[in-house]
Amino acid sequence: MNLLLKNATYIDWRTLDFCKKNIIIRPGDDNIQLTSPDDDGIVYPGTETIDCTGRLVTKSFAVGHHHAYSALARGMGAPRKTPRNFHEILQYIWWTLDKQLDAELTEMSALVTAMECARNGSTFVIDHHASPFAVKGSLEIIAGAFEKVGISHLLCYEISDRDGKVIAGEGLDETDSYLKEKKGLVGLHASFTVSDETLERAVRLMHDHDTGIHIHVAEDGYDQEHCLSEHGKRVIERLSGAGVLGSPKSILVHCLHLDDKERETIANTPAWVAENCESNLNNNVGYFNGAGLGSNIMLGTDGMHSDMLQSLKASFFAGQRHDNISYESAYKRFRNVHRYVNENGFRGDSDNNLVILDYDSPTPVTRENFVGHLLFGISSRHITDVISDGRMIVRNRKITTVDEHAILKESGKQAGRLWDMISHH
Repeated sequence: MNLLLKNATYIDWRTLDFCKKNIIIRPGDDNIQLTSPDDDGIVYPGTETIDCTGRLVTKSFAVGHHHAYSALARGMGAPRKTPRNFHEILQYIWWTLDKQLDAELTEMSALVTAMECARNGSTFVIDHHASPFAVKGSLEIIAGAFEKVGISHLLCYEISDRDGKVIAGEGLDETDSYLKEKKGLVGLHASFTVSDETLERAVRLMHDHDTGIHIHVAEDGYDQEHCLSEHGKRVIERLSGAGVLGSPKSILVHCLHLDDKERETIANTPAWVAENCESNLNNNVGYFNGAGLGSNIMLGTDGMHSDMLQSLKASFFAGQRHDNISYESAYKRFRNVHRYVNENGFRGDSDNNLVILDYDSPTPVTRENFVGHLLFGISSRHITDVISDGRMIVRNRKITTVDEHAILKESGKQAGRLWDMISHH
């Protein structure tokens, strides 16, 4: 069905230019058509009309790094042993959780994540999945769940040697199988859990499928210590030598504990960096600083939540002390994921992805101060409608594509099952 957004205040996400327009969205057309609000005489057959008087309309958002598999951890009890450092956080929490995931839990986690993304205005998600005892078919399950809700995606399986060579091989096989059918990335956990053989095979897959590597990099100092001890070099030198940084589709996640030489190396490659401020704060691993990393920096959530407006604010506020970040650079990082997706030829993030905001500001909203409103005023509660790939997936704050109530009821049961398995692990 065609959509007509009447009397909208349209904000061009690239230039932040404001204009009063009718917006026409047609199925199968990646572009939108802007017409004068005075064009009342035009009849659009088979069109749903939405009155956007007083509403702001702009491009929807996208997540540069997510972990849908963590969706059922919210409210989970503390681990049996209290972690003393980042490595133990992984061991006692996330590596304990991911070992319990089966196909049903993976699908439920993906459905819940997709609904949260939709409600918070994100229509494209770059996800990094792990379920070491249910690897086969896991990416297709996530893709199906995302598509059911109406979320476009770029997925990968987190290949790692931490559970042994057999499971590492299964991760490589799952990646190869999935990439033969759909666009995605080759996922690796982090340098300290990936052997030279697995790294080499992953890079070969990257070349075979003309894609990139998606990997956590120097999230904690342990990653560097391990790399120096085991390989006699720092993480970026190891990854660069293996060919990871040569692809403009590669994503280096976190990038906290880097020296100046590593930062320069990244800046001189086409690879991308994904910042995840709140996750870094939660794990007490340090603060992101974009100095010397170049312009290819985008924002993610690292599975903490699915609210990119929240990620934007956190990046900006934490950056006041620890990063050289301005209104302009914060907004660029927020929107850079679109550049990553489109420059690399991935589909699903065209101009026909939109959010409608009911933002009744007490002060004027203009091109010059719009980013200030994003940082200090606009939040996900102002999102009323979301259009993904030309299709209305949130209408009047309700998800239109799936039965949200039924899914949340079932997710509660599945979360209880997951927590019970973890407590007996």
